[in-house]
Amino acid sequence: MYDVIIIGAGPAGITAGLYTQRGNLKTLIIHNGKTSLENANKIENYYGFENGITGKELYFQGIRQAQNIGIDVKNEEVIKIEMIEKSFKVKTTKNEYISKTIIIAMGTKKKTLQIDGVKQFEGRGISYCAICDGFFYRNKDVAVIGNGDYAISEVNDLLPVVNKITILTNGKPAPDIRSEKVEINNRTIKKIFGHEKVEKIEFDDGTDINVNGIFIAQGTADSTDIAKKIGLVLENNKIKVNENMETNIKGIYACGDCIGGILQISKAVNDGMKTGLNVIKFLK
Repeated sequence: MYDVIIIGAGPAGITAGLYTQRGNLKTLIIHNGKTSLENANKIENYYGFENGITGKELYFQGIRQAQNIGIDVKNEEVIKIEMIEKSFKVKTTKNEYISKTIIIAMGTKKKTLQIDGVKQFEGRGISYCAICDGFFYRNKDVAVIGNGDYAISEVNDLLPVVNKITILTNGKPAPDIRSEKVEINNRTIKKIFGHEKVEKIEFDDGTDINVNGIFIAQGTADSTDIAKKIGLVLENNKIKVNENMETNIKGIYACGDCIGGILQISKAVNDGMKTGLNVIKFLK
C-alpha cells in the first residue's frame, strides 16, 4: 500500500511528490506520458533557466528528478478511483494500486467532438460519465463514442444497467470487447438528432440508428472525468478544493490546472508544494 498516489506528472504533481517522498511517505506517481507542456516551445518566465527551456524538456526533467529520489513513477492510463475501507483503489489499464490518500494533478484538456448536435443535446441525452448518469438509461439502448481503454471502461460501467450498447468508433479502429449486449459500429458520425432529447444518430453513408442516450468517451479520462466518477464537487468544471487543497472527500486532494486559477507553471508548483505539505500533515 502507498501512502499517497499522485495522478499526473506535471509541475504540480511532481512538486507534491517531491515533498511527500521527502516527508517519508511512500509515493507513487502515475502519468500517461502526455502533457500540455509539450505545446510550450520555449518557457522563459520560470525561475532558474537563463536561456529558457522547452515544455517537453521541463516535463521529463521533472519525472527524472522524482525518480532520482526514489519515487515510483508509472506510465499508465488511469481509468477510475474507487473508495475502499479506509483507503482508495486506483485502477489503470494495466494494474490496480491501493493508497491511503490521492492527489489529482492531471491538468485539464478540452474534449472536442466536432459533430453536429453534440452541444445541442449535452445534458439532454448526451453525457460524459457512465457512473453518474447510467441509472437514467436502465433497460434502454445507448451509444458510447470512443475506441480506447477509457471507452471500454465506460461500457463496462453501463453493461449491468442498460439494454444494449453500440460502440461508435467514428471511423477509428474497433476495440477488442466481447459481449452479447455490445455492438460495434465503425461508421463516421454525421449528425445527432432529437427533439427534447437525443433520438437518432446519422452516419456519413446515410444510415442511422435510434438511441436513448449517448456517452462520449473519446481519448483518455481527464481530471473532471475521474472527479465525477468518485463524486468530487466541481465548480465551473474544475475540481473544488479548500485552503488546504482538500476536496469534499477526505483523503483526496487536487492541485494544478485541474482546480482552475492562473494556468502558469509557478502557480502549479506552489499548488503542489501546499498539497504535499498538507498530505504529510494529514497522515502524520
